[in-house]
Amino acid sequence: MTKVIVNAGACGFTVTITAEKEAGKKIRISLDTECEMVKKMQEDISLLDMRAVFTGHLNNPVYRSAAKHLQHVACPVISGILKAVEVEAGLALPKDVSIVFSKD
Repeated sequence: MTKVIVNAGACGFTVTITAEKEAGKKIRISLDTECEMVKKMQEDISLLDMRAVFTGHLNNPVYRSAAKHLQHVACPVISGILKAVEVEAGLALPKDVSIVFSKD
């Protein structure tokens, strides 16, 4: 099981993403959050094929769900979901990522 915690930013929401291998090349996704928009994504992406991480933006099931449910296109949760799938599928190492604003 892979767990990723995303602090989404100015909205104040935190999302805990859990990815767990299922039979075949399937990854079960769970999204624990108070954000109603992200909760709606759960319906679309609860079971993903691990090859979703190789799918382009326009046909990617995570991006398609985000386009349908999220109002904020820069929401970092989308990337967090795909990173969790990559790690759970054994396609990437569990390495932290960050976005840091610098006031220069």
